[in-house]
Amino acid sequence: MGEEVGPREFTREDRARYRQKIRRCLDVLAEMLAEHRFDADRPLTGLEIEFNLVDPAADPAMRNADVLAAIADPAFQTELGQFNIEINVPPLALSDGGLTGFEKHLRDSLNEADTKARAVGARMAMIGILPTLRPEHLTLDSLSVNPRYQLLNEQIFAARGEDLDIRIDGAERLELTADTVVPEAACTSTQFHLQVSPEDFAPYWNAAQSIAGVQVALGANSPYLLGRELWRETRIPLFEQATDTRSEEIKAQGVRPRVWFGERWITSVFDLFEENVRYFPALLPVCEDDDPVETLSRGETPSLPELRLHNGTIYRWNRPVYDIVDGVPHLRVENRTLPAGPTVVDTLANGAFYFGLVRALAESERPLWSRMSFGAAEENFHAASRHGIGASVYWPDAGTLPVTELVLRRLLPLAYQGLDAWGVRADERDRLLGVIEARCLASANGATWQVETVRDLEERGNLSRTGALHEMLGRYLDHMHTNRPVHEWSHP
Repeated sequence: MGEEVGPREFTREDRARYRQKIRRCLDVLAEMLAEHRFDADRPLTGLEIEFNLVDPAADPAMRNADVLAAIADPAFQTELGQFNIEINVPPLALSDGGLTGFEKHLRDSLNEADTKARAVGARMAMIGILPTLRPEHLTLDSLSVNPRYQLLNEQIFAARGEDLDIRIDGAERLELTADTVVPEAACTSTQFHLQVSPEDFAPYWNAAQSIAGVQVALGANSPYLLGRELWRETRIPLFEQATDTRSEEIKAQGVRPRVWFGERWITSVFDLFEENVRYFPALLPVCEDDDPVETLSRGETPSLPELRLHNGTIYRWNRPVYDIVDGVPHLRVENRTLPAGPTVVDTLANGAFYFGLVRALAESERPLWSRMSFGAAEENFHAASRHGIGASVYWPDAGTLPVTELVLRRLLPLAYQGLDAWGVRADERDRLLGVIEARCLASANGATWQVETVRDLEERGNLSRTGALHEMLGRYLDHMHTNRPVHEWSHP
């Protein structure tokens, strides 16, 4: 969730000072970009995964403080809801077995963490939306004990001036009114980080945006919310609505949402940071004492804390990240489109497909985004979120076609090409992209398995929806621990 902030009240003077400071940060960022001050010699990739916690009955377990104390590993951190935690995997290069390194580290860490969580009455569930959530789990009492979350909640509702009305029309319909941001905690995601040079940032970000719909279609794993079957990736509309600071009147004026796909292809990473400052008022106007101009003039690396904090409160599906390691700044594309789960191998297959495909597209002689409107990419994204692996999407020179056909015929060969360019070993490449191919051939992913299992349990097992969701989740957790890809999972 970004930088830590303690409890406080903000004044008009705080906001005015913050606006001046963040514009100063933006000027410094522009100077750093012009002077080529960024690390680009050995680009690394990173991975974060958010988890739900469940009790022995498969209901949400409000135990993240106890679970984190039991795990006692700084790689695991708190998240918005008391039924959430997150793991940050150390960055690796994709060459020389990096994908296998990610997979081994994740499996070992998660197995150990789950064993320790069970000792305090919880299990870890890697799933986009916990299907056993009920309205009483999404109240202020479920907010994690962290001053930043309380402050963020207060500022979002102060900006809105009214409660949230969440409306999602899918296979079924959900209407929910909330007076807290806790519904956002229902959304647990996988985030891929890709370090790129400033010169390469725009093509990599554009490439990531252009394939966002395809990613979601293949990886959809969030079909249920509060007992209703909605979109195949319900996490997308839920997240877009749960952090919306706009009233209906402000929406009608065309003000941009803080959960944002964007509105145009970019030519520089500066475009994104500049848009953030220009379009979005501060939610957390916290100023540090340092002057980034003076820091840069001394030959040191400015931390730009105001710019980074502001960036962390604007939830682009592909977000720019400015960070510093050992005193050297770098830039990353943070890909936030995918849900958590279903298994570690599915997660790494999604990662291999993403890392390979964006490299091939970013280095293409004829950029895809020169032949595809930004609006088409956004339409693909929402169509894929609604229909999952059964979606049809638009692609240049192919028109509108089933996403599985697009992947099998056009995109998988590009992903192979991109992974080769990264120096990924052939055995890693073939195994992980083979999972994507098999998923497409079977038209099966986490969302389809969940829906088919629940329908079967309701129809043949004579279970209620509530009973079917609990039974399905229990089976899901068992399958999750086998690390067999989801397209191989059995049904009742």
